[in-house]
Amino acid sequence: MKRDHSRKIKEGVIETALFLSAVSSVFITLSIVVILLYESFGFFKEVPAVEFLTGTVWTPLFAEPKFGILPLVTGTLLVTAIALAVALPLGIMVAVYLSEYAPHKFREVIKPVLELLAAVPTVVYGYFALLFLTPVLQKFLPDLSGFNAISPGIIMGIMIVPYVSSVSEDAMKAVPMHIREGSYAMGATKLQTAFKVVIPAAFSGIAAAFIMGISRAIGETMVVAIAAGMMPNFTFNPMEPVQTLTSYIVQVSLGDVPHGTIEYKTIFAAGMTLFMMTLFFNIIGFWFRKRIREAY
Repeated sequence: MKRDHSRKIKEGVIETALFLSAVSSVFITLSIVVILLYESFGFFKEVPAVEFLTGTVWTPLFAEPKFGILPLVTGTLLVTAIALAVALPLGIMVAVYLSEYAPHKFREVIKPVLELLAAVPTVVYGYFALLFLTPVLQKFLPDLSGFNAISPGIIMGIMIVPYVSSVSEDAMKAVPMHIREGSYAMGATKLQTAFKVVIPAAFSGIAAAFIMGISRAIGETMVVAIAAGMMPNFTFNPMEPVQTLTSYIVQVSLGDVPHGTIEYKTIFAAGMTLFMMTLFFNIIGFWFRKRIREAY
């Protein structure tokens, strides 16, 4: 009886600790949203929402400030698109090789090494993009600016390959072996089985990897702050300097702008925009994964 009572107490403590952990994560998320809404409300009392959402000039620190957020949004989407164009196909190819082709011993060695890319400080990636990749690209693209969207986009793509490949490989490994064996029995090659059987069967997990990659790329700060130029140009030309939402927040948060001013409140408006963009892509990803699961 004493043992049973002691075990119930321990289980109750563990359940309470787990419940508090879950509640704390929800509480922290709600707190962030409330703070962003509160501070953004103060910003929008002085700046019309229509001007903020449709304006194409972002110069809040100038003598005659303009508060159109579109240059930061287009800069963010441009760099993210370049990063995903690099990370998604490369990550899928790495995942297919590790899941379907690589010997077990080799996979156990190469996968941790690949994931070490995620441990490299992003400042290092930023200076690598600025001081190495940009000069290399300028040899092939003479009109490429010293600050541009291509270099940080490519480097960000390389940065998020471990996230995409690791999650995608785990999803592929979870596909039952008898599905592969059925494909082989029908005369399919290993490559055909990988791309026409395994990837569709694991697509919900691969979609989660894609969404993780998008969120990681949108939220990246130091690479774009160093290599993209911090110039809020309303452009879709990847050869020109751009500024993203995160790099602008870094610029204003350095301490040169007085607290409580409209210029300082712009970081909360930009943060709310970034939050809504990330939420939108996550909702799209959740809906897409649900449709894929229903289809299969």
